Amino acid sequence: MGNGDATRLVEQLTSSGLLDRLYIGGEWVLPMGHDRTSVIDPSTEDAIAEIALGNAQDVDEAVIAARSAFKTWSVSSPQSRAALLGRVHSLILERAELFAQAISLEMGAAISTARSAQVPMAAEHIRVARDNAGSYPFVIHREGMALMREAIGVCGLITPWNWPLYQITAKVGPALAAGCTIVLKPSELSPLSALLFTQVLRDAGIPPGVFNLVNGSGPEVGAALAAHPDVDMISITGSNRAGVLVAQAAAPTVKRVAQELGGKSPNLILPDADLARAVPAGVAAGFRNVGQSCSAPTRMIVPRERLAEVERIACEAAAALVVGDPRSPQTTHGPVANRAQFKRVQEMIDAGITEGARLICGGPGRPQGLERGFYARPTIFSNVGPQMRIAQEEIFGPVLAIIPYDSVDEAVEIANDTVYGLGAHVQGRELAAARAVAARIRSGQVHINNPPWNPHAPFGGYKHSGNGREYGVEGLQEYLETKSILGWQGEPG
Repeated sequence: MGNGDATRLVEQLTSSGLLDRLYIGGEWVLPMGHDRTSVIDPSTEDAIAEIALGNAQDVDEAVIAARSAFKTWSVSSPQSRAALLGRVHSLILERAELFAQAISLEMGAAISTARSAQVPMAAEHIRVARDNAGSYPFVIHREGMALMREAIGVCGLITPWNWPLYQITAKVGPALAAGCTIVLKPSELSPLSALLFTQVLRDAGIPPGVFNLVNGSGPEVGAALAAHPDVDMISITGSNRAGVLVAQAAAPTVKRVAQELGGKSPNLILPDADLARAVPAGVAAGFRNVGQSCSAPTRMIVPRERLAEVERIACEAAAALVVGDPRSPQTTHGPVANRAQFKRVQEMIDAGITEGARLICGGPGRPQGLERGFYARPTIFSNVGPQMRIAQEEIFGPVLAIIPYDSVDEAVEIANDTVYGLGAHVQGRELAAARAVAARIRSGQVHINNPPWNPHAPFGGYKHSGNGREYGVEGLQEYLETKSILGWQGEPG
């Protein structure tokens, strides 16, 4: 893939008119207002497209369409919903290269990452939702009553720019499986994959009004969705600041709010760990997607007596990364996704230096030879104090903090000593000891010895990392209400 492919993608979206439209009530429609925003290629800092932005009036129209469609979609058979999701899954796989091109262009993911992770993992969310729709017990009989799990209603879904398609499918899939109808607000910074996904739903035969797309800003479209009296649930993945604002706007209407927010995930390496395996895997996980993952294990907590060995292996792993043009197949890491994030990464690298952490590789500025684009140097600090900013604050970039400990109890205390609790890793040869440590970490998900990603594993946070769960059966249940019918005689039927 090269720049010519990216150019053709933009030309295709432009000629189709999708960049100028929202998707409401089964039709591509012009927005009520005239606001537009540029889509920036982070590898060049150039504007490569413009999209139309919706406003609160457009949200009203989308909610009306979703509310009307809910009457029939919510009582459709789970098997018919599963069939639709099966068609969506097949179309995503058929158009995988188109999605990979869009994601690489709009947020800078290396094309290898877009092809191997961003797109196939997004498709997995739809596959799991399809399977769950066909097998979930929406009605069960217990203690002389029927327990019914019913769709909660119209759902406003707000998704971020870092895993644009993956975060959309993680919400849309289970919401559709549950029988909900949807108004989606993707990030206006990475909107191209959302437009392509909407076309997939349309081509798969989704009924009018069941899914609606309103591009727009958080203060305009996000706030309108959160406050809307006819929206029954908001699910947001984003920053803590955005999550708080959405919850505040939603509070007067007493709607359900699910939040998947920030993280500062620990990677606790036990004294018996095989460093030659654990450390490179930890660096890779921390720098995956250029560190722009809310669950990235960006705090490597290591035995003090093995610190020098950890530092050597970590720097070797970082040196093997290839930062460059995301369209090149040799590139492992492209730029960070936007100018604001680039500035944030540079600010936090400066903070680490100022506070006295030991910079062992990387540092401020762009990598050598990359004068344009939002490229950051893969950076590792060692001898980081647990209360330093780089150990407490989410950076969302390729910056790893190595924190030494003197006892396992101290290591667990360090792991739990942030306001976040989204993800965590534990590395060790003795599985019983690793399990015991994993049980003590206050986090929604813990990985022992780098297992494969599991789309069935519920994902969500403790503390300031949010509430609610996504993925798998638990992700489906977020979109359901529970009704108990007493006096039901016999088995449900």
